[in-house]
Amino acid sequence: MTEERFGEALPRVATPVPGPASRRLAERLAAVESRNITRLEGEPPIFWVAARGANVRDADGNVYVDLTSGFGVAAAGHANPRVAAAVGAQAATLAHGLGDVYPPEVKVRLLERLAALAPGDLGVGILASAGAEAVEAALKTAVLHTGRPGVVAFTGGYHGLTYGALATTWRGEFRRPFMTQLYAGIRFAPYPHPYRWTGPGDPVEGSLEAVAQLFDEAEGTDSPIGAVVVEPIQGRGGIVVPPEDFLPRLRRLCDERGAVLIFDEIYTGFGRTGRWFACEHTGTVPDIMTVGKALTGMLPLSAAIGRPTVMEAWPPSMGEAIHTSTFLGNPIACAAALAHIEEIEAGGLVERSARLGARLRERLEGWRERYPAVGDVRGAGLLQGVELVEDRASRRPASELAARVVGGALRRGVLLLSEGPDANVLAFVPPLVITEDQLDHAVGVVEEELAAAMP
Repeated sequence: MTEERFGEALPRVATPVPGPASRRLAERLAAVESRNITRLEGEPPIFWVAARGANVRDADGNVYVDLTSGFGVAAAGHANPRVAAAVGAQAATLAHGLGDVYPPEVKVRLLERLAALAPGDLGVGILASAGAEAVEAALKTAVLHTGRPGVVAFTGGYHGLTYGALATTWRGEFRRPFMTQLYAGIRFAPYPHPYRWTGPGDPVEGSLEAVAQLFDEAEGTDSPIGAVVVEPIQGRGGIVVPPEDFLPRLRRLCDERGAVLIFDEIYTGFGRTGRWFACEHTGTVPDIMTVGKALTGMLPLSAAIGRPTVMEAWPPSMGEAIHTSTFLGNPIACAAALAHIEEIEAGGLVERSARLGARLRERLEGWRERYPAVGDVRGAGLLQGVELVEDRASRRPASELAARVVGGALRRGVLLLSEGPDANVLAFVPPLVITEDQLDHAVGVVEEELAAAMP
């Protein structure tokens, strides 16, 4: 395979997976990294050394088709040439600034671009590095605006693992070790999961009634509700798409209660769902929207973008900002973001996500009849999930089956992740530039591994 084809190539696996080079790297990593970070028990991971377009190459020279986009980051493809060139040019000109004291000029251009791109009147931003930091900036804004520290989050929600964001993240395995240090004013309402709704009646009615009840219960306490944080489509929660009327009705409920509505679009933003932002599918505008991941396509950068009337709750800086960081508005990351947004726009990648996503969805829907283990198929654009179950009557999660499929696909050169609290949802999240041949081949491999792995 020539380097010119790397990016649009089909898999090429020349060694066992993981190969000897990856195994040696795993041994070295085990000596220097906290054992909690990378799973090294049992079969070690592969180690990436290069990536371009929808291809990844590991330390042993094996080439993979990537159905993960590097956790949704590489929307315009790994090592996108326009973004890489912008990074290089900016690094050679101005690599760092004094973010909140003497800001880099490129930060201004990025914030203007985000204001123009964001839905509705969202137009005033706070830049950060990780997505969790953007969520925390949004939560800080909400308490400044309302004076009410309490927050409603949702079951299945994932907003990051730093302490402020972790308090709003649902998963018990993340929260449990640190519960004594987490803010106790977070209350969880059931997310209206159409496939796994266990409450009485309609999922949207039940979810919104629970939200309203949490508002009532918090009245008169030291943590009355001032904010609601929600993913328009849950990502790590299992690619869960709520019913179409959920977000508009949640918007109305927040307006009635005087609460700030925060949409976490870190996973779903920048064309992933076939729109620039997932909330545009229902025409619902939040008070604050958080973005990250595909914002730059390769570098750490995130933002909280809010309505001017809400963001005015922050006092003017008198020379010492009460919310900032050393690398706020890093020039290289800002230049990458501007280039990545331009590449998404110039390449028609939002529309391509919608078109390829519909094609992918049609193929995945056909799995319902072919594979008894397929319980549900759901998603939007190139964010699609297939939930595997042990049997359709009980809907028991088939976590081990999903793990076998993911492992089998990896050994055949296809990178696939499983999502959801039980890791039983196969997640199809490829770069938006993936070729049709690559997508067809990769899905075919997953089909064959699913058929082989089922009892």
